Formats: sequence, C-alpha cells, structure tokens
Amino acid sequence: MTLSSYRIHRIYLAATMNYGLGSDDPEELEYYNKLRKEMEDMKKDSVKKGIPLSFEIDESKDK
Repeated sequence: MTLSSYRIHRIYLAATMNYGLGSDDPEELEYYNKLRKEMEDMKKDSVKKGIPLSFEIDESKDK
C-alpha cells in the first residue's frame, strides 16, 4: 500500500520541524527515517556559493 499525499505531507512536516511521528505504521516510519537521514546528509555537505573564478590567462590569444 502506498502513502497518500496527505500522509506524505504530514510525515514531511513532522520530519522537517523535528517532531516525532507518533505512528507505528512501518511504511510511515520508513519514509520518516528516510527524510531525517537525507536532512542529516544535507547538513554534512558543504554549500558552494558564488561563481568559481579561473585566473589562467592564455597568452597565445594576445599575439
């Protein structure tokens, strides 16, 4: 049985707001734990901001 959009949204809100799920349904728990793990992984990844600059100049084009 798949989760309804209402149940997915409810689980998503609980996971993002750091609330407990309050359910013993294995399917809901699996989805909740998956979301929590993804959020923890996102916290570990560094965010690269800005535009990478390259200062290598090709002198052959200037001549």
